[in-house]
Amino acid sequence: MLVYKNDYFEISEDNGKVYMSTAKSGFPLKEFDGILRSFPRIKLTNFALLKNVLSKPSSNPVEVGQWLPNLEIEVSRDKMAASLFINETMDYVRSHIEELSSQVNRLLQDNQITHGILPLHMEKITPGKAILIAQGTPPVKGADAQIIYLEIPDRKPVIRADGKADYYDMNFIHEINEGAWLGEKIPPKPGCDGMTIYGENIPAPPGRDANLKYDRKSAYEVEEEGKIILRSRIGGVLEHSRGQISVNHHLPINGDVGIETGNIDFEGSISIRGTVQHGYTVIARGDVSIEGPEGVSGAKLIRSVEGDIYIRGGIFGLGETRIEAGGNIFVKHVNEANLFAGQNISIGFYAIGSNLNAASIFVDERKGKIIGGRAVAKNQIVTSISGNRLERRTELVVNSVNKEEAYTHVQEKATHLKSLHEEIIRLEEQVNRLDIIRLNSQQLAALEQAKQKLDGYKEEAAHIDQEIKQIMNDLRNAGKEEIVVTKMAYPGTFIQIGRKASILSKATNGKFLLEFGELNV
Repeated sequence: MLVYKNDYFEISEDNGKVYMSTAKSGFPLKEFDGILRSFPRIKLTNFALLKNVLSKPSSNPVEVGQWLPNLEIEVSRDKMAASLFINETMDYVRSHIEELSSQVNRLLQDNQITHGILPLHMEKITPGKAILIAQGTPPVKGADAQIIYLEIPDRKPVIRADGKADYYDMNFIHEINEGAWLGEKIPPKPGCDGMTIYGENIPAPPGRDANLKYDRKSAYEVEEEGKIILRSRIGGVLEHSRGQISVNHHLPINGDVGIETGNIDFEGSISIRGTVQHGYTVIARGDVSIEGPEGVSGAKLIRSVEGDIYIRGGIFGLGETRIEAGGNIFVKHVNEANLFAGQNISIGFYAIGSNLNAASIFVDERKGKIIGGRAVAKNQIVTSISGNRLERRTELVVNSVNKEEAYTHVQEKATHLKSLHEEIIRLEEQVNRLDIIRLNSQQLAALEQAKQKLDGYKEEAAHIDQEIKQIMNDLRNAGKEEIVVTKMAYPGTFIQIGRKASILSKATNGKFLLEFGELNV
């Protein structure tokens, strides 16, 4: 079929191929582009060959390209979209709108495209350019499970209207009744399936599931109205510890810990309305709250293994009292005592002649004082005044994290945690298998033993996970260590950050930190 002819050459088509024969040379190559625009169905496959054909007269036709169909459909690899190409001039399109529309419908049928077909707007057609003609429906992932827990009020001093911190008033013990709501899980939702342009179903992934994290000895799950509700097995004190919610047994003591009670060692939380008398010891796995306004004088040891310690009054340690908390310590003032906290120490008025050790130490920045003794932190120490006019030696020390040792420790913990998780999965599968069959007494005993072992592994895993998070938090704060004295650091104050240290010889204040590896004193 003859497609085009002039004095220089002629173009013909045969069986989907385009041929050229040249009568004479000299046709400008630039003008050939205009001919191609007039015939969108011509697709050149070798430009160098075309140039050669135009330069040498020849009566033998030479293949230079392909003769495209007037309509083409191209389907994406994922079968989610089809593009239409119209290889005709705009004049042809305008004069053959109905015919082309019918051809498009037949082409879609021939290609078995049945879903997501889009209307064809002829006025938006550009010859040779892709036009989206069909689009599949992508699958929609289901909503993830939603977890909500009962919140514990922040343990921090109440700020009064005058801006001062009230260390006498803290909502420290959050009591829970048996069967109380502790949290809930809205299960994940199924997704909405998608469909390809061929009408093929695409399964949608369901939402990601999540587990309620709680102490199975003190809480349980129950399904209510399509939700998984977490309720308390016992009456006690609400705790968030080791990444999970729990209810600790609560031991309220209406008076003092002393000759009438003896030393106290309790697995839950303790609230003491009075004080801890001279020489006596209180140890609890959970929180310890001592609410007597007179504080504590000469107590031997007050320890919270995993929780916080709150002492409404002050501590008169007489050089003997030791306070230890796995979490935080909150106290009005400290005299000649030793305080150790896994997290922070917050002091309302002053610390005199005491040893303080915590992640961070906060003494009221408006009027708080650290006089004498030694305060050691990992991240930050904040006080209004350090030392006194008599130049009493007062040591403020922030130990920088050794990054290399910390990363090594994290790797060791992570390896152990991985092996624990593998053992937990194995034991859970074993327990689930045994739970659905009838067991004899020996098998029941083995099942109970497996459950206890599983609980132990989960508790250890939660503890290690919390340790790793604490180390990673310390690493994030590495390089940000600082000592802040807002009003006055008297001479005799010893400042140390990492390995850099200095004793102040004159009164000053401000923020002490390492700048370019040196202490900015």
